[in-house]
Amino acid sequence: MSVGRQCELLGLSRSSYYYEPVGESAANLLLMRLMDEQYLKTPFYGVGQMTYFLRREGYQVNPKRVRRLLRKMGLVALCPGPQTSRPGKGVDHQVFPYLLRDMKITEVGQVVGTDITYIPLPGGFLYLVAFLDWYSRYVLAWELSNTLEVGFCLEALGRVWPQIPVQIINTDQGAQFTSKAFVEAVLGQAGTRLSMDGKGRAIDNIFTERLWRSLKYEEVYLKAYRDGHEAWQEIDTYFRFYNCERPYSSLGGKTPLEVFQARG
Repeated sequence: MSVGRQCELLGLSRSSYYYEPVGESAANLLLMRLMDEQYLKTPFYGVGQMTYFLRREGYQVNPKRVRRLLRKMGLVALCPGPQTSRPGKGVDHQVFPYLLRDMKITEVGQVVGTDITYIPLPGGFLYLVAFLDWYSRYVLAWELSNTLEVGFCLEALGRVWPQIPVQIINTDQGAQFTSKAFVEAVLGQAGTRLSMDGKGRAIDNIFTERLWRSLKYEEVYLKAYRDGHEAWQEIDTYFRFYNCERPYSSLGGKTPLEVFQARG
């Protein structure tokens, strides 16, 4: 059986099958793991606070190194501060206003949030993007990549609309989401608008941030994936559990799937 057919049967994109983790030194991977865990506890930490945190833990680092690693991980402090992730510039990148302030989320498909996070591996790391329905907390689509190029975001995005019409896609101002390819893919869907968080405002995408916290503490940090293929399989298993079995108090004890399927 060809590799392409195997990937098709597994629901795995062919590009994902071939990825190798982004390389980095063992020392820097340890620092990135520590900062990632701390970020989930204190998402308002910027370069300065992360530098102080690592020094208190016994690691002699300077702000330049911390800034580079934070940027590589795609982490941005919740509050305005030193920029660790910048949107793309020029005619091929466009920023949209934040549309969700004071909005009440009352139905499935009203708002779908997306974000990118870092997944540690031995000898490197991968990037994970996910699209989450804010009303039901249902993970509609996700994808892994070893680069921050927009392609893996577009792959996951393309699996959203076959499941449900979407009124608003909410993103941060990262270069992937402000890119011409991503903007055109979203606005090319009738009835869908694009909303973007303010700079350094992770709280604007709070439901997706909570998804990352659940994923990291309930799955990623409990295991040591050997490679990208194993990471894909284990994360896929976790998201199936998250969608179909994990009850939410905010959903009245129902699972995301139950709320998602109950839409009118």
